[in-house]
Amino acid sequence: MAEEFNEGLLEEQHANPEGDIDMGEGEGEEGEAAGDEGMVLPFAHGGDSDPRTTFISYLTSPVVTLIVGSAENETILTAHQALLVQSPFFADACAAFADDGSPRHVELVGEEIDAVGCFLEYLYTGDYFPKKLPGQRLLESDPSLPSVDETGEQLLKHARVYTIAEKFGMDKLKSLASSKIHCVNSTAKGEITYARYIYQYTDKDDTTVRAPVANFWATRSHTLRSEAEEEFRSLCLEFPQFGYDVLTRVLDEKLKRERNEKMTPGTAGRKRARHSNV
Repeated sequence: MAEEFNEGLLEEQHANPEGDIDMGEGEGEEGEAAGDEGMVLPFAHGGDSDPRTTFISYLTSPVVTLIVGSAENETILTAHQALLVQSPFFADACAAFADDGSPRHVELVGEEIDAVGCFLEYLYTGDYFPKKLPGQRLLESDPSLPSVDETGEQLLKHARVYTIAEKFGMDKLKSLASSKIHCVNSTAKGEITYARYIYQYTDKDDTTVRAPVANFWATRSHTLRSEAEEEFRSLCLEFPQFGYDVLTRVLDEKLKRERNEKMTPGTAGRKRARHSNV
């Protein structure tokens, strides 16, 4: 049952409406670091300068301390300012620093350390682990994780990167995280955990991640009954917008079928083919 469910999940829930984004060699967040006009990112296309020289120029920029988490459980990270200011969020923060040698630090209260780590990995390399396998809808193997995401944690990893990229103004990182979400092999209960996060931490107009979630639960009601009926009911009560989005898609599909039957009256009395079981 789990295997069949996961195959259907990859086909339906994670059908990326904008297409998968492959971050291969030479692809990444392009642009110029604030205050460094003409500087080319180490992983970006173009530029006449020696990539090694360019990378060194980033590494010789001031180091910024990032204080991640709460006061009770904070982690100290560091990153080079010339890379950080690719983000509008950090560009604004760094613009307030004085050039007198005083400490440079930014507080990221409430942020997940793993998501910030993925963000920094992306700044320095143009990607973050696990990477997508070229030409496949699969991610690199991580021996520390199960092959099937039973709890939703693997989905949440990329969802958190997505939301932190939104906060930091990194659109290409958002697209990369979204494409990795579509590669995760999960279960109904894992999907509920993921859906709860999405409806709690993303904007109601963000169809990139919300629409696939609602479409999945609208088209696989048989899975709801057998795998996660109680969790689904709880999610609908907790986030009425989720229930409304699912219901809207169910009704839209019903109207679509009725229109098709009117256009092809010869098939109106026939029983529609069932979808394959999951």
